[in-house]
Amino acid sequence: MHPEITLDQQYALKTAATRLERDFAGTFSVETIERFLSSSYDQFAGRAKITTFLPLLAERFARQRLNALARVEGKHLGGKPTVLFLCVHNAGRSQMALGFFEHYAGDDAVAWSGGSEPGDRVNGEAIAVMTERGIDISNEYPKPWTDEIVRAADVVITMGCGDACPIFPGKRYEEWVLDDPAGLAATDIRPIRDEIERRVLALLAELSVAPRFDRARP
Repeated sequence: MHPEITLDQQYALKTAATRLERDFAGTFSVETIERFLSSSYDQFAGRAKITTFLPLLAERFARQRLNALARVEGKHLGGKPTVLFLCVHNAGRSQMALGFFEHYAGDDAVAWSGGSEPGDRVNGEAIAVMTERGIDISNEYPKPWTDEIVRAADVVITMGCGDACPIFPGKRYEEWVLDDPAGLAATDIRPIRDEIERRVLALLAELSVAPRFDRARP
């Protein structure tokens, strides 16, 4: 699939393809699944400084993209409200928004995130201030968006990506004007975090999704 990668990575990609083929059997062909996995790998391989986890990232991103495509084609996701959070690096604002959304919505809605210029890792200070709310975003990773992901979203929330944000006619867009936490200390990020939380809760109310306050912040 990718002759420049190690044998271990090739094996990991083949194993990932097997898992995806099992999980999407009857929904997508083997060819489609392998194409999405390969292109997902390429999205990260060109900018990764550490390549150890590339097959895992590729599998996770391919799974998200295939779920999005299935929704676009009306194959599953059960009509749950779906929101896409976009910023520049997908390392701070959009990751915090995703964390709050998943925390409060649980299984009642779907959320994704992406960036116009994905960074190398999620902002460590953003991870720290979210941990203060009892929300762990340390396993998230910066990623781009793709057409099927944008098309699958009911609402696209943009945060500073400007003209780089994708526009599809007839889709609901909302711009959240928020400071970029990149380079800021935790003290300065907390007000941004709290404003994101407020906006996420308001968005859930608009989507008629009752927030799960039994999982609310400590």
